[in-house]
Amino acid sequence: MTDRLSIALAQTNPTVGNIDANTDRIRAARAEAAARGADLVVFPELSVSGYPPEDLVLKPFFLDRVEAAVRALAGETVDGGPALLVGAPWREEGRLYNAVLLLDRGVIAATRFKVDLSGSGVFDETRLFAAGPPPGPVNLRGVRLGIPVCEDIRTPDVVETLAESGAELIVVPNGSSFETGKQDERIQIAVHRVIESGLPLLYVNQVGGQDELIFDGGSFALAADGALVAQAPSFAEHLLVTRWERGADESWACREAETIAPAEGLEAVYAALVLGVRDHVNKNHVPGVLIGLSGGLDSALTAAVAVDALGAERVHAVTMPSPHTAKGSLEDAAETAELLGCRLDRIPIAPAVKAFDSMLAPALAGREPGVAAETLQARARDVTLMALSDQFGALVLATGSKSEMLLGRATPCGGYAVLKDVYRTTAGALARWRNAHVPAGARGPAGRVVPERVLAKASAGELGPGQTDRDALPPYELLDDLLEGLVERDLGLADLAGRGHDAELVARVWRMLHAAERKRRQGPPGPRIARRPLNRERRHPITSGFTDLA
Repeated sequence: MTDRLSIALAQTNPTVGNIDANTDRIRAARAEAAARGADLVVFPELSVSGYPPEDLVLKPFFLDRVEAAVRALAGETVDGGPALLVGAPWREEGRLYNAVLLLDRGVIAATRFKVDLSGSGVFDETRLFAAGPPPGPVNLRGVRLGIPVCEDIRTPDVVETLAESGAELIVVPNGSSFETGKQDERIQIAVHRVIESGLPLLYVNQVGGQDELIFDGGSFALAADGALVAQAPSFAEHLLVTRWERGADESWACREAETIAPAEGLEAVYAALVLGVRDHVNKNHVPGVLIGLSGGLDSALTAAVAVDALGAERVHAVTMPSPHTAKGSLEDAAETAELLGCRLDRIPIAPAVKAFDSMLAPALAGREPGVAAETLQARARDVTLMALSDQFGALVLATGSKSEMLLGRATPCGGYAVLKDVYRTTAGALARWRNAHVPAGARGPAGRVVPERVLAKASAGELGPGQTDRDALPPYELLDDLLEGLVERDLGLADLAGRGHDAELVARVWRMLHAAERKRRQGPPGPRIARRPLNRERRHPITSGFTDLA
């Protein structure tokens, strides 16, 4: 039995399915931890396969590769260096589990299975994994470690079982994705488990972008009284080394660790967007991105995020004026590209629109052009961007905000929608924040990146003479509050009227929400920011008779 134990929390950024790269990250973290005197290195949930692996775990040949990788890692611990606690999908007695495996002294020393599987949202673990039995602690060099996995600490049951079984420290591997306010929620849950059990708790979280999910890291450790004694940074890989000592009363205390304050508020949201773009582009081995730069706020903010994520040399902006495009919009797009230092091409769409008008003239004879004339312009821009994408291999970034996507006012073109979960008013706040700050790790310039005139002017689709968004919508400050009530809080007409919203406007926006559902589902993925994001977790029916709140 030892009275000292050094535990390193390896906050890593795996890639789902890239088993070789993921195990290389594990090896690199182990080497660094060994140099810093660690006895154990703890990795996030399903760190070998990447998280969430989704239906990859239904393929036996994938599971064979995972198992071989785990056994190879176990064999490498024969050198007497740090033990490893890794996560992997694991088969046992004909069932598949979300497992953690303790690798030490050349063997798989212990295996534990996740008990409380997530059955909601994009994780949907109950469809893929069997729930594990109530776990007991594992023995690491004379110290009994309780190892609940992620959701296992949301209720008292698993930690209580481990404490009653003799656990001395609670170690929690996690794959907890970002949403605003989530870090405080994680710590509060962990504090409850610490106070109930009287045991210190170490929490390691994944970092990185995976499709629509952003994992923000923020790993931490709590003393037996619930005090925060260690904290890793958010949105970056990090090895957090903690040193623990057993006291005369047999309890463990943290004697050495670092505490780095996590990003909060607008800084955290902006960092999540940057990380989402960077990992989506790089993990898919895409050379760069294309952005339709209109001279408006949403496209300017999208370009700023892309430059901060990838560097200006990998961002190609295109302005595509129509006869209705104002001279000021072209000037604003040019200033945005100049501030960011990215390439800007000008490709007028008037010839394409004229060709479509000519093609459609016989079919539309005797009818007013109506909305078709407006959508043709948007589609012409989409086709232009997709043609450039096919030629250069760059990924088209959609620029519409959550406000526009909810109401069907954003075209579903693109491979990644940066502002898909960002309301228009939040987009303005993010742009102002970025103008005043340089985010950690940003590849873009310091100082102003979104022109002041872009921030000040009214949003305009410019699909008709002098057209602005306010021709069809209320001011975004009012609209976003209404949408937030309908979408995030599921409020009804009476609740929204109580918040000062006009009943007729509420009903009209509700009908627009319903009518846009089909179009919304055609849109590309985008980084999740909110608790009720516009991804697979939104399951509103396309066909529904409940279309009018009034």
